[in-house]
Amino acid sequence: MTGVDETVDPTVLHTERLRVAWADTDAGGRIHWTAVFRWAELAEHALLRRLGRDRDEAGPYPRRSTDAVYHRALEFDDEIEVRLGVAASGRTSVTFRWHITRDDELCVEGHHTVVHVGADGRAAPWPEHLRAGLSSDGLRDTGTPGSSAPASHAAPSL
Repeated sequence: MTGVDETVDPTVLHTERLRVAWADTDAGGRIHWTAVFRWAELAEHALLRRLGRDRDEAGPYPRRSTDAVYHRALEFDDEIEVRLGVAASGRTSVTFRWHITRDDELCVEGHHTVVHVGADGRAAPWPEHLRAGLSSDGLRDTGTPGSSAPASHAAPSL
């Protein structure tokens, strides 16, 4: 068992196209294992910006859990796509599921759960405009501003 949640709603998706930077590699020339979490977070923040999250709302969303399974090695200068979907969305937390591909080949898959925290340090409801956008009918990867995917890019099944 990998620990990666196999359930995802492919209609809620954001795609980031990136290139593996030298700083993301280790002494062996392959990606450092932590790089995938930064890339998933980049895609998450781009998605939330598309939903209208403003800069002041960016802080109170710590990670509750993370998991990644590495299928293929990635190296410096590889062109990759980070495809982010919503596996589960609740009142105070969201679990994002993501795939990192190179030339449509799955290289890494994972998920992370994000909890919204209020000023008192306790779990608090996500802002309604973000919760609505993360619902199953709230967003599709249409290539709108903020998305790196072209309008013709169909939302893949994660």
